[in-house]
Amino acid sequence: MELVENGFPYIVRTSLNNGLKGYILENEEYLNEGNTISFGQDTATMFYQEKPYFTGDKIKILKPKFCQLNKITAHFFISTMAKSFSSFSWGSSSFNVEIIKKQKITLPILNGAIDFAFMEDFIAELEVQRIAELEAYLLTTGLNNYTLTEAEKAALQKFEKGNVEFEEFRIVDLFEKIKVNNLKYKTNELPSQAKDKFVLPALTAGIINQGLNNFVPKENATILKNVISISANGANTGVTFYQPKEFTVLQDAYAIKFKERELIANVNLFLTAVISKTIYGNYEWTNKAGWERIKTNKISLPTTDGKIDYSFMAFFISAVQKLVIADVVRYADRKIVATRAVVEK
Repeated sequence: MELVENGFPYIVRTSLNNGLKGYILENEEYLNEGNTISFGQDTATMFYQEKPYFTGDKIKILKPKFCQLNKITAHFFISTMAKSFSSFSWGSSSFNVEIIKKQKITLPILNGAIDFAFMEDFIAELEVQRIAELEAYLLTTGLNNYTLTEAEKAALQKFEKGNVEFEEFRIVDLFEKIKVNNLKYKTNELPSQAKDKFVLPALTAGIINQGLNNFVPKENATILKNVISISANGANTGVTFYQPKEFTVLQDAYAIKFKERELIANVNLFLTAVISKTIYGNYEWTNKAGWERIKTNKISLPTTDGKIDYSFMAFFISAVQKLVIADVVRYADRKIVATRAVVEK
């Protein structure tokens, strides 16, 4: 199946990018309706799909029997369904159609009927709160400044004009896998928020919150920071994250570090992206992205005079961040005005 630039959305079981793998052109007879919810049958990944779309394997289409969805009520339904399925494991037979049909969800009721007005008001108020938090975060971190420096402009122009030289390097020639102490904890016994002595984020094969979904005590743990983590198991094997803060490895994942030097955050982000591009999607459940499999894969890095150009990577990532943040800041400004107007009516 060939992906194209101008086509209909192709939704698969990934938990990334709203389930979107790309765009395809196929027989429109098989298009699914827009304004519905896509449900990954063996991963319980659920997304609101505004426009008509095609689906990959084991995607079910959900739509209410007695009401019209909109973007806000769809997100309310998705949140309560996600909670209902939170105890299910990936690949479980629990996701067969008959069991899905029997699963119960909790909804607000008014006079014996589902209270859709409450759903919309509740989500609108949450949006106001979250956007306000985002605004405060951007301000305190300085990310609200999205003016490009001359060095950042130069890096972007160099890339856009195709003037960057790239060379291939084997992952193992640049990185080494970090040895960590084996922790005997079970994830279902660990808190999902820091509590008492359980204060150290622990890495698993998850994709939410950079794979850091549980907390363990610091005692006997190998504490890591400023390294790259890779999922070695599950539906998202090969998913790669830069970990700037302290954490440890719990299970089904591992961490790697650059051999030659300690790298700054922006360079690590660049390297995370190129590693992810090389390995993510090329491994799966029966061919997991363990270190022994991925270490001989090659990544392309910018070079100058035959040497890795760390400066270019740093300025390029900084420029991309500012371009993205610019859109986020403008979005936040618009959203704050719009959502407050709705709530204050």
